[in-house]
Amino acid sequence: MFQIGDKVLYPMQGVGVIENIEEKEVLGIKKLYYTLNMPQNNLQIMIPIEKAEALGIRQIIKPDILETILTDFHHGNTDPIIYEDRRYCRNVNKNKMKTGDIYKEIEIIRDLMRKSQKNKLGLEDTNMLKSARRMFISEIMQVKGIAQDQADHLLDEVLLAQ
Repeated sequence: MFQIGDKVLYPMQGVGVIENIEEKEVLGIKKLYYTLNMPQNNLQIMIPIEKAEALGIRQIIKPDILETILTDFHHGNTDPIIYEDRRYCRNVNKNKMKTGDIYKEIEIIRDLMRKSQKNKLGLEDTNMLKSARRMFISEIMQVKGIAQDQADHLLDEVLLAQ
């Protein structure tokens, strides 16, 4: 269970801060909810506590893990099918994104960048890459305590260092 003030990643949305934990009655059923403030999207979201794990909500990563991820960003193989089959690529990446797993998020960015070097990305791939970057950048910002343009620049440097 998270606490008020915890910084968490909400898949497909980015990093948010738990501002409140409160009981609400919806359709006659009382449940505990997290209230997340999503500053990057200027949103406030309420999530039932019992669904948080299933939704992939997790604590943001620790600074040492971020450094390891940035250092090892280009390690790993890309599934060759993503170069040929757009539907497969879309489904694999959508499933990875929904998990909230930082390593899956990195695979999306890494693999779509590799794909973009071979072929021009289609609209779905471009949008997926933007979403994965946005989520990762929101986490970099919180972990390092830096502004969005600095986090963007840091990721771009890592991507160019192939």
